[in-house]
Amino acid sequence: MNSTTKFVLLGLASLALVQPSRAQTIYQVTSAYHHIAVVDRVGYRVLSFNGSWESRVSLANPLTGHFEYCELLHVPWLWNPAMTNVLVVGLGGGSTQRLYQHYYPYVNLDTVELDPAVVSISKYYFQAQETARHKIHTMDGRVYLRRTQKKYDAILMDAYSTSRYGSFIPYHLATTEFFTLAAANLTENGVLCYNVIGNLNGFRADILGSVYKTMRGVFPQVWLFPASDTGNVVLVGTKSKEPVTLAELEKRAASLVKDKVVTLPNFDKRVRAFRAAPPANLARAKMLTDDYAPVDGLLTGSGR
Repeated sequence: MNSTTKFVLLGLASLALVQPSRAQTIYQVTSAYHHIAVVDRVGYRVLSFNGSWESRVSLANPLTGHFEYCELLHVPWLWNPAMTNVLVVGLGGGSTQRLYQHYYPYVNLDTVELDPAVVSISKYYFQAQETARHKIHTMDGRVYLRRTQKKYDAILMDAYSTSRYGSFIPYHLATTEFFTLAAANLTENGVLCYNVIGNLNGFRADILGSVYKTMRGVFPQVWLFPASDTGNVVLVGTKSKEPVTLAELEKRAASLVKDKVVTLPNFDKRVRAFRAAPPANLARAKMLTDDYAPVDGLLTGSGR
């Protein structure tokens, strides 16, 4: 365990000793983008934007308690087992960053977060750490990709805002033009992971189908990894045209775990979430472009 992880463990564990069993809002502020609240409840610390839960962590052990999709964002190792540079768009409570810093301390991380208030809150209340290998850039994710000269082995998309329909993907981060820009910032074996709040059928299936269809217009292959405990699906776009099966991915996962490249607990279980078939609503799903990205409207349909 490195010194950063020890600090986080001790800091959050000490807070757990004084938290009441009921929910308690310990901080709130209205930024230029959200009403942000930090809430402690039943052993967890939650980051909320306008009432929607954006991030969660266990007060007793910050390496646990996060939403399952954070672990699905580790599947890029299946396609690129030698990753050294990873970009995360969206900070929230820093769960994704915390896991990557702990399990892959040799990986260089860049995080891009639009809201400076979220950066401050994540650092103070969730102990998000900037280090020599983790830099936080306070700016828009698409602007960052347009300006940077770096190439990334993986780009992990987890940027959300809120509207009257709840959490939603910022329009300009889900279009053909955006995915083309992201692909240009990936290495030859690079992988794009995109967390979509939605389901394969029913709730928010329309937005999932549209993001899938739009990604598929840029990336040769797009795969699905639905979470089992929340309405999240992680879409994986690869620059490789090679098709894969679950059996092949399980074989790769076993090798990564055996060689201790991946030490994330339950990695094999997360790999088994793999779905090769496209969403059932693909034929009627809408392609999203900078000129046509009706994300709000796609949040209201059942997608059946």
